[in-house]
Amino acid sequence: MMLASRIETDKGYVMNDQNENKTGKRHNSALAKTYWAANISILIKLLLVWFVVSFGAGIVFVEELNAFTVMGFPVGFWFAQQGSIYVFVVLIFVYAHHMHKVEKIFGISDDDDVDSYDLDNGGAP
Repeated sequence: MMLASRIETDKGYVMNDQNENKTGKRHNSALAKTYWAANISILIKLLLVWFVVSFGAGIVFVEELNAFTVMGFPVGFWFAQQGSIYVFVVLIFVYAHHMHKVEKIFGISDDDDVDSYDLDNGGAP
């Protein structure tokens, strides 16, 4: 069997190209598409913030920002060297927080003690 056609999740479900889990039940592909749309929406927004901070503050607005200093360095230089990295690390935590909320909405949160990856019942265990 090809690797691309068979994926085993961390909860033990085996998904294949026909959207069937290991019990042979089909999962709700509309629910899965909605989940991934929410995920991609969050990713695009956060990457846009990172782009504006790293490209905008580090390159485009560098001359205006260099009028100010942080720890003795011009702010434009600081954003180009350090600031965008700090913003990226903060955005990782923001992404984790938002995805935790999305996963709770879709019933696939890893907080539960039960296996909640059953998409046949809207994520209900």
